[in-house]
Amino acid sequence: MRGVNRYARHLRSAFSQKTRNHTDVLRRGQRQRQLIHTNSGSLFIVKPDRYRTPKYINLRTLSVDAAKLSNGVADYKVAGPLVEYERRIAAGELVDGDSCQVGTLRELQRLYDELVNSAQACRLDRYAVSEKSGRSRWLWSRFIPHSSYSPVKGLYLYGGVGTGKTMLMDLFFDQLPSNWRKKRIHFHDFMLNVHSRLQRHKGVADPLEVVAGEISDEAILLCLDEFMVTDVADALILNRLFGHLFSNGVILVATSNRAPDKLYEGGLQRDLFLPFISTLKERCVSHEIGSATDYRKLTSAERGFYFVGKDSSSFLKQKFQQLIGKSIAGSQKVEVVMGRVLQVPSGANGCAYFPFEELCDKPLGAADYFGLFKKFHTLALEGIPIFGLHNRTAAYRFVTLVDVMYENKARLLCTAEGSPHELFEKIVTISDAQQIAPRTSTRSRKNDISDLCVDNELGFAKDRTISSRLTEINSKEYLEQHAELVAEKRNWEDGDNQDALQP
Repeated sequence: MRGVNRYARHLRSAFSQKTRNHTDVLRRGQRQRQLIHTNSGSLFIVKPDRYRTPKYINLRTLSVDAAKLSNGVADYKVAGPLVEYERRIAAGELVDGDSCQVGTLRELQRLYDELVNSAQACRLDRYAVSEKSGRSRWLWSRFIPHSSYSPVKGLYLYGGVGTGKTMLMDLFFDQLPSNWRKKRIHFHDFMLNVHSRLQRHKGVADPLEVVAGEISDEAILLCLDEFMVTDVADALILNRLFGHLFSNGVILVATSNRAPDKLYEGGLQRDLFLPFISTLKERCVSHEIGSATDYRKLTSAERGFYFVGKDSSSFLKQKFQQLIGKSIAGSQKVEVVMGRVLQVPSGANGCAYFPFEELCDKPLGAADYFGLFKKFHTLALEGIPIFGLHNRTAAYRFVTLVDVMYENKARLLCTAEGSPHELFEKIVTISDAQQIAPRTSTRSRKNDISDLCVDNELGFAKDRTISSRLTEINSKEYLEQHAELVAEKRNWEDGDNQDALQP
């Protein structure tokens, strides 16, 4: 044992010396390449090798903590979402000048710093925690009940469409250490996973506690994108689920279009949901993102995959045939969660063809759509109608379909009865409806908006679906990213096939 200890000390000494040598080389190179000054808490960097004329990049949002002086030597923080944001601006990857995003980045950087400083207390290191299963944790807690709220509060980001919420959260998540127990997932997908786990633990006295134990074993830092509660089944379990999660030390980072107090507004049995809002506000700092810029509208022009008109189905079928090439389309089955099967009317070469009523008029949900896009990268959808009171349920399913498609970076080809704005013209929020003048005896019925659907959730969701999702899905940038992902998947599958052929 003493020999092993001596060998370990020797390795540590050699590694420390090598690290010091490497750091000295880096510092000499940095002094030659860049000149760093600190002034009033800001960090200025000059990079002569990048620009012909030296330019100053003002990392205007870094606090004084960004440069700590020790014995006259500056020790600079180079990690976190704020530093990465500035790097992307300097590289021309992001648009500069949005003070609202900068304010949000201050909050994300603050949370990042708190997590780094409290990583041990928060039990973030996946290699330093017990690997007990969720059920064994639950059984143990029966004998020794405990509550372990995290010393660090989470963050709930909310704002309108196109303000960059998802981009900012992804930027934050990508900067986190790889050895941390962390997970980034879309809210729809997260809730599907929860329901699937509940199904597995039927018969347990409190399956929600078991599920919460499993989730917190896997991830202490939980990042949920597009937090939007529309399903009564989800609404009724969220308070108890997150009560267990927070008690297990989980830290939540979420993005949403809705402020906490506006979640599930007007929903069935909302009074049972209100305690969750209180818990959410207690365990997370709420921060609103405002922006005068809709970043998803800065993409290139549409590429012609959205056909308007009832007689345009022939164009859609022609385009679908071009995409599948020499493959022969036929009926297929897709397995989804909990043993369910989705019938695909026509599919080939990663492309699926559906009439609108087959996907959105039938009792399908996010689980079916996730299953669909795990197998198919392109959807041809025929006959999207104008939405109103008579088909409100179909409108909800269409919004969910577009959300899941966007999350999976799938491609959409469709025919519709109108433009994206016309599809949702009759869907309004309560406040919008109050501004519509009531019909009087002097007004003709022809002036009324028939089939008007007053629905807060749909009214808010339509802005995301129209202005953001459908606009970006048809942009050049999105389609290029889609093509890259399809190519990567094919290369990965080809590699697997070659490995299978090896003796």
